[in-house]
Amino acid sequence: MSRHVAIVTDSTAYLPDPAIRRHRITAVPLTVVIGDQALQEGTEISARSLALALQKRRSVTTSRPSPEEFAQAYRAAAEAGASAIVSLHLSAEFSGTYDAAVLAARTAPVPVRVVDTGMVAMALGFCALAAAETAEAGGSLDETVAAAEKRASGMSAYFYVDTLDYLRRGGRIGAAQALLGSALAVKPLLTLDGGRIEMLEKVRTASKAIARLEELAVERAGAAPVDVAVHHLAAPERAEKLAARLRERVPGLVELHVSEIGAVIGAHTGPGLLAAVVSPR
Repeated sequence: MSRHVAIVTDSTAYLPDPAIRRHRITAVPLTVVIGDQALQEGTEISARSLALALQKRRSVTTSRPSPEEFAQAYRAAAEAGASAIVSLHLSAEFSGTYDAAVLAARTAPVPVRVVDTGMVAMALGFCALAAAETAEAGGSLDETVAAAEKRASGMSAYFYVDTLDYLRRGGRIGAAQALLGSALAVKPLLTLDGGRIEMLEKVRTASKAIARLEELAVERAGAAPVDVAVHHLAAPERAEKLAARLRERVPGLVELHVSEIGAVIGAHTGPGLLAAVVSPR
């Protein structure tokens, strides 16, 4: 067996299946709990089912993978020939996933470097792809971690939600910010900053907010080589329109991914989410 650095991430990276297979990335699933039913993201619950549950105002919560689930993934990577593992995860501000991975790494059969990327969705996914490409080129453990961290440092993620209520319920944004948005009847634009969700701008209408989201993505992309992801939840037309505009307006565009967000992040944003992730090469 050839010795290599293996890449592990979690299901909130929302990497396209072909990319996972091509780069042999392992994505450990988080769990969505609807009522008293626990369902693994990616295999047991779809974004559509999640959106329907939210629209019916059913109780929806999420939970991290167990340390044992990470331990199994690390053992499997070692048995497949990995000499080391880089384990990249969503912001520790959002979830205990990073902590579970750290616990599992202590007993792994090969060295494991666990990285809190401070990211989520394809902002995390692009970090995993950068790490995988470096490992495939023969990069060391340190070089592979550095590639992921470099990608993370240049990343920008902007997103629009119809309401801040879902983020407030899950404790992902302050009650005061959520109340302010509702009281003023504004449409919020949010961003990831220091691993946290922060209010970026308040816009009066949904159409103006989505237009502003486009402008922010175009400005951030500039003319240099860049990858972009567009995410949505139960808003495919919005996503396709935004993607088409970005294809026209981003001169350095290398790859553009369009996908529906998964159930774990969707549980905290609600239907109507539209996001743009900009990742300079």
